[in-house]
Amino acid sequence: MSKVLLTTAAAALAVSTLFGSTAPVNSAEVTLRMHTFIPPVANPAKTFLAPWAKKIEKASGGRIEVKTFWAMQLGGKATQLLDQVRDGVVDIVWTLPGFTTGRMPKIETFELPFIHHDAVSTTLALQDFQDKHLKDEMSEYHPLLTHAHDGELFMTKNPINKMSDIKGMKLRAANRSGVWLLQSLGADAIGSPLPRIPPMLAKGTISGVMLPYEIAPAVKMHELVKYFTELSPPDTRMGTAVFTFLMNKKSYAKLPGDLKKIIDAHSGRNIARATGENWRAIEAPGLKIMKSKKKNVFTTLSPEESMKIKKATAVVYTKFKAEMKKLGFNGQELIDDARSMIAKYRK
Repeated sequence: MSKVLLTTAAAALAVSTLFGSTAPVNSAEVTLRMHTFIPPVANPAKTFLAPWAKKIEKASGGRIEVKTFWAMQLGGKATQLLDQVRDGVVDIVWTLPGFTTGRMPKIETFELPFIHHDAVSTTLALQDFQDKHLKDEMSEYHPLLTHAHDGELFMTKNPINKMSDIKGMKLRAANRSGVWLLQSLGADAIGSPLPRIPPMLAKGTISGVMLPYEIAPAVKMHELVKYFTELSPPDTRMGTAVFTFLMNKKSYAKLPGDLKKIIDAHSGRNIARATGENWRAIEAPGLKIMKSKKKNVFTTLSPEESMKIKKATAVVYTKFKAEMKKLGFNGQELIDDARSMIAKYRK
């Protein structure tokens, strides 16, 4: 046996022992390929996706193997992940519907400015919202979880001390609502997937982004920008991005009943609170890395400037409701439901 094969076998045995699997190495009945756009060093990869895969393997006694493929390792672009899992190119994806404008329009309700409060209450509320409003948008998939991060702030090359400083800045947002928000503040807004941020900053295509701290180290924001700006309490973050953790319908359907139960036990409401709490927790290590560079400056806008921003973004709701009306949906009902569902879980 070659040295490479020996090393691989030893590593597999070590993983099996570590996670308590009683099944022989390489004895999986089912192999599920999980694909995403983030690198393995990103906080969500380390604290959510990789552990989830290991939990499935352990709970199934090794009968299910989840192979993780990071940073679009299997090919394609981040915008194509929804198609990849729908079409069975892969079995599972973790992605943002917002990368593909209008693909899941009603889910965008939670991405509107100042709807979101925190990762826990928003993620729990999304489970209620999905049951009531998202069955059509999820009909092509077997949903594992819909959730949110802890909220976005400005990360820029130039300082923001007042709302007028944002005017004319070239800023990246993750989704349509984020683009609308930035436009309402006078920015030159660009929607783009996460992996494009470093080259866009390097080339001067953008001068900053809206992101949470947890993902910022994965795209080297501590090195690429200098200023980190939040709003005054209680709404320190301007919004969030909604993530979907999705499985191919046929991949799920062909599982034996007992293995379906294992997937179910690690999906939806069964993991929603823990997922939200994880996203709140991983903000701190992300912030620590941003503060590791002495050059970086952290600012909280005054209550007056924060309120100016909040009032200016009201136009985003008008745009959203107009878009929903075109599609035959009641935008105000969606907004009201999102707010009341989040309020239900806020502490």
